[in-house]
Amino acid sequence: VMDLVRDFIIVCREILRNKLFLDLQSAIGVGSAFEGWHPHEEDIIYQVFVPFKPPLWHSFHLEQCDAGQMQTRNFRIRVDHECICMREQLVGDILCSLHHSAEELKNQRPSLLHTLCTDSYLDVQKTARWFHQLVKASWVSLPQFRDCRLKMMPFDRSCKFQVIKPNQKRFIIEIMFGVQQGDSDVFVTSQSTEALYTPSTVWTESYAVAEVKFFKHMARQAPQDSFHVKCLQLYSHILVGTGFSNYTLKTIVMHLLNSMPLSSWSRREFLMRLQDIMWYLRSCVEEKRLDHFFLGNENVPEEIILPPALQTAEPLNLFKHLEQDADAHAKALCEFSDLQDR
Repeated sequence: VMDLVRDFIIVCREILRNKLFLDLQSAIGVGSAFEGWHPHEEDIIYQVFVPFKPPLWHSFHLEQCDAGQMQTRNFRIRVDHECICMREQLVGDILCSLHHSAEELKNQRPSLLHTLCTDSYLDVQKTARWFHQLVKASWVSLPQFRDCRLKMMPFDRSCKFQVIKPNQKRFIIEIMFGVQQGDSDVFVTSQSTEALYTPSTVWTESYAVAEVKFFKHMARQAPQDSFHVKCLQLYSHILVGTGFSNYTLKTIVMHLLNSMPLSSWSRREFLMRLQDIMWYLRSCVEEKRLDHFFLGNENVPEEIILPPALQTAEPLNLFKHLEQDADAHAKALCEFSDLQDR
């Protein structure tokens, strides 16, 4: 999967050479498939994140567009032109967009602001459509995959497609994109939100890169017979049909991995760790509190780089809805009882 996406990006960069569109960076595999515990082995969706930078003579500015305690923070990406009057005077190959009228610029080659933005803000859906077209255009330039078939899938905030091999084996790749926050492992991405409606100029703060980096860090530190990813995989099957999400499960396991000796996750203590996960969940449901792993957590491994604002933020309660809704809390207690039976 990563080889395929890497080759896509190489071809895309060639297609975009000398064009004022997004500057695609190296892809990063994220999500459960790359963390080693995908819950549905027969239907794996490989999520790949492709960061991008602004093209020449453009700049990005992240603007937070909501406040208050939420499971994620949302941003808009404002795209600004930079002054290139000096280049215009010395080279003369392009006009400065800041200091010429629309009439003077009408014959200028298309730029990011004119194609992928809405009111000077980068548009998620326009970007997804643009990337969708890039993937289709790139496929014919990948001779190493000529025996495979490409099937593009409906898109909204990401680019999703299916690759079908000659033996009819198929796999689904979902490419998401976005902007890195400084030099950190936190990005503003096209990742879908839980909201019923998200404006197309809104990008979601994502910790997916930090999460996959955390699991790789733990895999290097843990004993060879460590079963922590097997615990995740098993519980992801048990959770089906309940209101507890896989993200809740992953958050609990990350907290436990970070607070217990990694030697205690060996094969012989498998059942004890399963019980620990259950006890932790029970405590969170009863107390109506599950802290986000990264926000306000002072014990995140040093290898994971967080923006300073996140390191010093107030801990975020992922179970805040249980505090606010007595019926939701009663339902969660019943579902936990059912989970124990399973």
